[in-house]
Formats: sequence, structure tokens, C-alpha cells
Amino acid sequence: MLLTQVLVRLCLVFPERSLAKSFTWPFGILLLATFCIGASGYIINDYYDLKIDRINKPERIIVGKGLTRRKAMMLHLYLSLASVTLGTLLGWRIGLVYLGTGLLLWGYSAQLKKRMLVGNMTVALLAAAMVLVVPLQAGQPSLAAWAYGIFAFLMTLIREIVKDMEDVQGDASFRCETLPIVLGLPKTKWVLYFLLLCFWLFTGFVIAHEWESKLLVVYLFIGVVLPSLVLFRQLFYADRKRDFAQLSWLCKGIMVTGILSMLVWH
Repeated sequence: MLLTQVLVRLCLVFPERSLAKSFTWPFGILLLATFCIGASGYIINDYYDLKIDRINKPERIIVGKGLTRRKAMMLHLYLSLASVTLGTLLGWRIGLVYLGTGLLLWGYSAQLKKRMLVGNMTVALLAAAMVLVVPLQAGQPSLAAWAYGIFAFLMTLIREIVKDMEDVQGDASFRCETLPIVLGLPKTKWVLYFLLLCFWLFTGFVIAHEWESKLLVVYLFIGVVLPSLVLFRQLFYADRKRDFAQLSWLCKGIMVTGILSMLVWH
């Protein structure tokens, strides 16, 4: 999230500014607020997922093992409060963004993630919000930032559904109603095929719009389109937990290469 916000600021919102002039103290506060809300989100998610994580990923448990549940909850509350306070220092609209983010992260961890598509959409929307809050704070509208916000939304949504497919065993044990549990893995794959089609259409639109920037077009084709085709192929054959874990990492890779394309955006 921090890398994304830095690149949005440097490459999309103020591309004409030098590195030193881009890093103002209000932007530093924004980054700190993002760090706090991101950390609080991971903590509250682990807090509510302790029993499920003992099945899905027992080797990665922290809350209840290295950190007591009480301390985890207090740390979450302190970080959330710090994020909202820092955001409010930058303006009431930024404060509302971080307040809404904190409440959605709580709701997601406690209940929304157990509901079909609702939890997935929540995380995807929050990913897009962390991109779009940068031009909002700068007071500088950016169509390019909206494009990356849509990219973050689509790829995060795809990855969240893939993660549900990976965690289906633990989720089913606790009566979660995620997409693969309700529809089954074969039908969930069709949902992902549709989302990948939307992703390709969107990426194709961006490539067509930026056709004069040959470097960007080549980068997007090699760094985003080709890996997403590999994702489609591997998804077609995936049927085990390990397969879906690999797909989740591939989604992460596409997100990183997509974010780094800001460096060649003109």
C-alpha cells in the first residue's frame, strides 16, 4: 500500500515535481495513516480468524501465540485511532476515508468475510480507496489514478476469491458462506474467468488509449497481460490447496508489476 501511494504521488499526481518536492509533510502523515490502518486491519483479521487459521495456516499464527488476544485488540484500537486522527489532521474528508476504512476492516474481519462475495468486494474497494486517497489529499484530480484504482479493485477481487478457494477446508468447518463453499470450485472458476475477461478488457482499453507510449504498452503486455494469461491457464488445472496458493502468489506478482508500470507512465 505504501509503495503504491508513493508511486501514485510521484508518477501520476505530481509527475513534474522533483523527488524532494513531492515528499511534503502532509504526504508523510498520509503514509503513516495508511501504515497504521493497514497494520490494524491485519491484527483484527488475525484476531477473529484464530480458530480458522489453526486449520488453514497453523504455521503463521501470531495472535494467541506470540501475542495475547487482549493485547492484539488493544493494539488494533490504538492503530485505528491513530490512523483516523492523522487523516483528520489532513482534512475531514481524509479522516472520513480512514474512519470508513477502519470500520469496514472490523466488519470484514468479524462478519463480512464469511458472506459470499461481500467480503471479497469490501477488500477490493478498500484497495482502490488507498490509491484514490492520494489525489484526494493532494487536491489534484487524476484520471490515471482512477485507472490504477480500477486495476487494484479487479486484481484484489480476483486474488481474494482465489484465497477463498485455497482456504475452503477451514472456512467450511466454521460455516462460512464464501463463493467456493456456496457454488463449489468449478462454478467459482467460471466467476474468475469472467473477472479475468473484465480485467483483460480494461487493460486492453488502457493499452489502446496509451498506444503512443510504446514503452508503457510493451511493459503492460509483458508484465501484466502475459502473467494474467498464465494465471488463467493455471486456474483451469488447479484443484488442490497448493495450486491455489501458487495462484494467490501469481496474483500478487501481477499486482506488483502493474503498480510498477507507473514508473513508465507518461
